[in-house]
Amino acid sequence: MIEWEVTKSGLRVVDNDDAELSVAAPGFELRAGNADLPRPIDAAVDCAANELRFPVDALYLTSVSTAERYELNGQMTPLELPADEYVADADAEIKVYAQFDGPVTVRTAESGGEVIVTFPEHSRCTVGFRSHHEQPSGVIRVPPTPEGVATALTHLSSSHKTTGPERSYPTLRGHPPLVETNETEASIPDAIAAETPKTGIELAVEPSFPELFVLAPLAYYLQASVVTEDRDAPVLRAPSTGFCYELDAFPDLERDVTRLLRKVFFMDCLVRNAGPYGTNLAENNLLDALRLDVDALYELSPAERLAEYADVPYGAIEQRLPDWHLSAYVEPGPKRVDCLPFLLDDMSLVYRPRTSELEGPELIERSLDDFYRATPGSAGTVASVNVVKPELRGGRIHGWLADGVPIDVFKSTKTAYENRLSYLQRESETTSVTVVLNDDDMAAEHADVERIYRKRGEDIPLDLTVEHRLSKNDLAAVFESQTDFVHYIGHCEDQGLCCADGYLPASSLTECNAETFFLNACGSYHEGKELVEKGSVAGAVTFCEVLNDHAVKVGSTFARLLVHGFGIERAMRLARRRIMMGKDYAVVGDGTHVLTQSSNHLPATVRLQKLEEGNFLLTYDQFSANELGAFYRPSVDENEYAYLCGNESEYVLDYDSTRSFLNRTEMPVIYDGDVYWTDELYGNL
Repeated sequence: MIEWEVTKSGLRVVDNDDAELSVAAPGFELRAGNADLPRPIDAAVDCAANELRFPVDALYLTSVSTAERYELNGQMTPLELPADEYVADADAEIKVYAQFDGPVTVRTAESGGEVIVTFPEHSRCTVGFRSHHEQPSGVIRVPPTPEGVATALTHLSSSHKTTGPERSYPTLRGHPPLVETNETEASIPDAIAAETPKTGIELAVEPSFPELFVLAPLAYYLQASVVTEDRDAPVLRAPSTGFCYELDAFPDLERDVTRLLRKVFFMDCLVRNAGPYGTNLAENNLLDALRLDVDALYELSPAERLAEYADVPYGAIEQRLPDWHLSAYVEPGPKRVDCLPFLLDDMSLVYRPRTSELEGPELIERSLDDFYRATPGSAGTVASVNVVKPELRGGRIHGWLADGVPIDVFKSTKTAYENRLSYLQRESETTSVTVVLNDDDMAAEHADVERIYRKRGEDIPLDLTVEHRLSKNDLAAVFESQTDFVHYIGHCEDQGLCCADGYLPASSLTECNAETFFLNACGSYHEGKELVEKGSVAGAVTFCEVLNDHAVKVGSTFARLLVHGFGIERAMRLARRRIMMGKDYAVVGDGTHVLTQSSNHLPATVRLQKLEEGNFLLTYDQFSANELGAFYRPSVDENEYAYLCGNESEYVLDYDSTRSFLNRTEMPVIYDGDVYWTDELYGNL
């Protein structure tokens, strides 16, 4: 549901997920509050204005008469569009569209972060909005059986807003309904049943939890009806078209499902460009090599399109596939069924969990002469964790919903996902950050992160509170009060977090109202895990004792990444690159969670490599664990193409062009084995 109001500057829009968007429109005049647009919208208004100012970095425009497309994405050269009718769209916290007549000028604000459409005179236009639908649309209740899971999977795709190839856009896939398994018979709300698409695609599988869990992402994306049968291996079929595709049985089922889903999703990303939301995608030239008629594919039914995709050899596209963003390792069974909607909302692949013991270089000996973050003179001991090595499959980011504590993944729970939904209901226009320094010997990290948060507060609404040497009661009040992020710098022992008058165990809290946290202290894993159970969404922790200088590097880098829109797990993976003992750090809770919005909408990183003759190889990478199917256009001079998130783009730049890029962007750069920021490299390259 979308609600809007007229403000002094234009329009303010909010949705049920508490997402907010403001469109500035000098000379704004409301003409009708119930309008329509040739795009999927939740609400639209007819109005008149001198300008439309959208809080985004990119705007995509399509001519209604010719279907010609225009893009303004980071470049400073304005677009001068001739007389015609146009539809513009932009990805913000709420999806926004606008329909208007030209001629118009479209430009980026000098300060960035805003695209401005200017009319030659006071002109009529229609502005529409669509919620990203981050809240579940209802609850499905099924028995805790394989047959119940099959019924749930059939209806989870009711949150899709289309059955066409545009379902590959993240904005056209809403949050699936929740699933409860406390019923003896299935109960599907009428509204969800009515929204369940009839694609003509059916997935038949034996009544087995492991098979159903692994197949869940494929069934969800294809919007297939799932049925259980006595059979040796699953089969995809579309009776109306005669299509029948047999998948491999275990142990090869995981590989087969992954390949088929990645292929279908990728082909949708290419074929969708024949529709009204197309862009100049670099990967599109593959369609010519495959000799596929994209316009014909776009017009097919879901079942017919699937049959055509299935005939495309995997080897012909394998090297062009974007990296998959997220993989989850889930213990299949009745206790994990209610986690599936959250995993499918993120379009995660699902695998069975497997681990092995750590050995060799992963157990590097560390010098005990270095200063660890243990309490000086204390008789207490640091809580340690017996970690194992997971068998990781494809994916940039990995989540663990099973027993054991593995490295290189975030350890999540159903509670973390439920907490994420509850925080969507909070109404706040400011990101609140509390830094707690509970040991003066660690003032170096405190000074760094305070500077980082204050600087970020110049660009976004950020409320910073700094605390020193808190008592148990005062630290408990910090966690029990509503705040977006708590950065704790100090010690942690078996008894809890160290305070001026003793220890605070997280289990003693009535509840935790800190949305996210970083416990940068030795052996903080157990305390962090308890904070999630008490109400947090996610946080960064340590498995054991950590070196103080390492903690300073990780803490400062993590802080800057987090407040610049990086998800918690991705921020931690980048931050721990800076130290040898990076595997001592981990994330508990929902590692995909994002605290603040990036200025690029999706956070980006760059790898920079010095070449001969003073040139540089710049490798640009932009993705988010919550935005599978999105695309990006690097702000590199003379770049013509957009790229699918998960695919890197490369550019050879001379010295001056490299410095120009560093000067006009703000993002992390991996250079010479370490992580820097563009402003740091600009003055030292």
